[in-house]
Amino acid sequence: MKQPVRIAVTGAAGNISYALLFKIAAGEMLGSDQPVILQLVEIPQAMDRLHGVTMELEDCAFPLLHGVTLHDNPDSGFQGAHYAILLGARPRSRGMERADLLEANAAIFSAQGRALNKVANPDVKALVVGNPANTNCLILSRNAPDLSPSQFCAMTRLDHDRARGLLSTQIEVSLADIDNIIIWGNHSSTMYPDLHHATIAGDQPVISMINDQWYKEEFIPRIQKRGSEIIEARGQSSAASAAQAALAHMRDWALGTDGKIVSMGVISDGSYGVAKGICYSFPCVCDFGAYQIVQGLDINEYGQEKMKVTEAELLEEKAAVEHLLPTE
Repeated sequence: MKQPVRIAVTGAAGNISYALLFKIAAGEMLGSDQPVILQLVEIPQAMDRLHGVTMELEDCAFPLLHGVTLHDNPDSGFQGAHYAILLGARPRSRGMERADLLEANAAIFSAQGRALNKVANPDVKALVVGNPANTNCLILSRNAPDLSPSQFCAMTRLDHDRARGLLSTQIEVSLADIDNIIIWGNHSSTMYPDLHHATIAGDQPVISMINDQWYKEEFIPRIQKRGSEIIEARGQSSAASAAQAALAHMRDWALGTDGKIVSMGVISDGSYGVAKGICYSFPCVCDFGAYQIVQGLDINEYGQEKMKVTEAELLEEKAAVEHLLPTE
């Protein structure tokens, strides 16, 4: 049997974590032959609740689960971690301005970045789920100077999968036949869900099968605001689908996408003219435990305009926390 790998999860007593941890322990993230040790991190006030989650994990008797440890700080929780899934973040409270939210999260993710840099496995892969995910990811990366920016991602896989699901329902095609959907930019209402490269069964262009008005006036806004739509209908945020997206993101990052495009928020290297140094969602393929941004896609004028809007938002977010970031 393989040696266990260590997976750190923050916000571990929350709803997304509760939908995620049992899947990881069952082998759905890294495969049915990979033992895992879960290192669960929470704020001190939530440790009793986290202990209850741990008891349930023990009661499931997962053969692949070789240990669970509980931590109330990232310095111990990230010790030796091969993977880090950062679910916890400061939520926006009543009367809080967006700049205040960014600054509050900067303190959290600065500390977590320093901890990863200090105690995690040198090859750690870190996924930020807690919102605002893209800029939180940037803060995390900038505070881990000994680690490569390529070791940090923000999750736009949920938006990617939402787009696939809604498209599948609209055109009555199996999800398995839909490829090459792309989410560009920020995990926010400015993201650009791009169907111009999407195909059905490998060769039929999706864009030829849909109405342009539906695409621009219904599909794009609905994907951009899907989280709010779920809260309105359910009274709670989307926990189960977020957990599934985090699992899929980490599985593909670790095990590969077999040439298929997935959407990942990564630190921009300037591809497609996007400003360097912001965390921006690009089309990526993964192999051998690494991602690569897919190059050479033609972007029409409409797409370029949409990409610039979401880029501008990310540049504004970066500017709002720039005074809190270590110099590059």
